[in-house]
Amino acid sequence: MTDADATPRSGAERPDAEQPDAERPDAGQPDPLSTASRDIAEVPAVEIISTAALHLMSAAAVNLGLAADLPDHKDLDEARSLIDSLAGLLDAAAPALGHHHAAPLKDGLRSLQLAFREASSIQDDAGQGPGEKYTGAVFPAASNR
Repeated sequence: MTDADATPRSGAERPDAEQPDAERPDAGQPDPLSTASRDIAEVPAVEIISTAALHLMSAAAVNLGLAADLPDHKDLDEARSLIDSLAGLLDAAAPALGHHHAAPLKDGLRSLQLAFREASSIQDDAGQGPGEKYTGAVFPAASNR
């Protein structure tokens, strides 16, 4: 180590040094991370759970080829994982969501499970389809013929 390496530099000479608050360009601005934490603390759990469920539903629908702008895109392995995750989330969160919030999400889950069954060339056994370990076997409604 040379003498130059051992000589301490002032904070102004070191680019990574902490600047006093008065000299920082963002002085007086709220910390973005603490603001984000406060914002998320104000959101009710039911909204966070519902938002996560909607993201899972949307991604599953895209991977089932149900997206209007990607009708030829199909990835059933991805769709299976997303539907399983959605079913697990709804199963675990149902008591906290209550019927009012859980019912439409469960209807959406069932629609995705049926779409998966329809899109799959190899049918899963009853109760073995995506999410069915949480929901039980899902079958299309019987037609009135």
